[in-house]
Amino acid sequence: MSRKVVRTSKFRHVFGQAVKADQCYDDIRISQMTWDSNFCSVNPKFVAMIVDASGGGAFIVLPLSKTGRIDMSQPTVCGHTGPVLDIEWCPHNDNIIASGSEDCSVMIWEIPDGGLTQPLKEPVVKLDGHSKRVGILSWHPTAHNVLMSAGCDNVVILWNVARGEAVVRMDSIHTDLIYSACWNSDGTQILTSCKDKKLRVLDPRKGTVIAEKDKPHEGSRPVRAVFVSEGKILTTGFSRMSERQVALWDPNSFNEPLTLQELDTSSGVLLPFFDPDTGIVYLCGKGDSSIRYFEVTDEAPYVHYLSMYSSKESQKGMGYMPKRGLEVNKCEIARFYKLHERKCEPIVMTVPRKSDLFQEDLYPDTIGPEPSVEADDWFSGKNGKPILISLKDGFVATTKNKEFKVIKSLMSTTTASSGQRHGNGGDVQALQSEVKELRELVEDLIKRVKELESKN
Repeated sequence: MSRKVVRTSKFRHVFGQAVKADQCYDDIRISQMTWDSNFCSVNPKFVAMIVDASGGGAFIVLPLSKTGRIDMSQPTVCGHTGPVLDIEWCPHNDNIIASGSEDCSVMIWEIPDGGLTQPLKEPVVKLDGHSKRVGILSWHPTAHNVLMSAGCDNVVILWNVARGEAVVRMDSIHTDLIYSACWNSDGTQILTSCKDKKLRVLDPRKGTVIAEKDKPHEGSRPVRAVFVSEGKILTTGFSRMSERQVALWDPNSFNEPLTLQELDTSSGVLLPFFDPDTGIVYLCGKGDSSIRYFEVTDEAPYVHYLSMYSSKESQKGMGYMPKRGLEVNKCEIARFYKLHERKCEPIVMTVPRKSDLFQEDLYPDTIGPEPSVEADDWFSGKNGKPILISLKDGFVATTKNKEFKVIKSLMSTTTASSGQRHGNGGDVQALQSEVKELRELVEDLIKRVKELESKN
């Protein structure tokens, strides 16, 4: 009788555990929108959740320590005129968050340390460029102030946020609704999945297609895709019989998947979260009550099932904490913020080890908050590798948050496809508002000069 050899892995016994009830965020009316985004974004300072709001769109921002029952009068970020569809914290400044909405705009907000004491209605920057609702946002991993947005107008825009400019506009690549869009580890490529059943790897600055895969999954339901280690691509989708699948691809030879596994027959879209430090991918289904996790390696079958965290209540959304926000002395390798109907519940993923000493094999140097290249340099062709930090003593901010400065200049757009702007109405308005702001700036400078002269 042959004995089945169990694959050895230090992550084989990783287990998930919900925190105690008093460490949850209670009495929050999570948005009822049927959009397939995370609805939640977290960083080492704050947790942000999209909430139901009358007469517009809003999201709530809470300091991580503000657990328990949240008062009904808790101020929200409420500058959008339509429901908010996606939010994402800036990886280089823990006080900056971007939001995309049904009102076709992207807004950048600055949250004060300690959280909001009154409703926030005025964004630091408002980015107008989409003609339909904006459902996907993703900050560049290494370039400061570069944001990608994708809308239901099938357009991907790369923004220089500090200048309030749409620098690259890809409007002829996708022929249908974009399901997902993400960067690779150093931001030199973008990966998108689309309703036209195509997976595309794009050059972000040229706005061109590097590689393309038709029908990564046979089913017609949404496909999600992320870059994993060594440039490989992991996708989640559905078979022709509506079974949920996970597949791994090598973009250099897109013909056949390296592996394709069928999971179950649930209908929720699987949202993948990949941790490059451990090689673990977590699959969280919208409407599921479980989180599956797999280890991605370079040996067949490449995607190895580890385990599953299950609970009684289904999830409406999921936030994923960056590595620098974890408690390394407790062997915590991931933390999720699971949204219920009326609360947010943190779930901690732990490797069961007794030692209180720092486990170097669990925590290799990880991506820190420092950007390696500025937006202007990146758009002009310079690349930057992620700047890594050690978590040996837990993450301590040694440098102040990258200050968020807005450079007001006349709007300019380079269109990667059509080479010209559509419709002049918006341009004229944008120019008029820019001129007004410049005038105010000049008046302010004159006033300051006069004040200095009178002092001298």
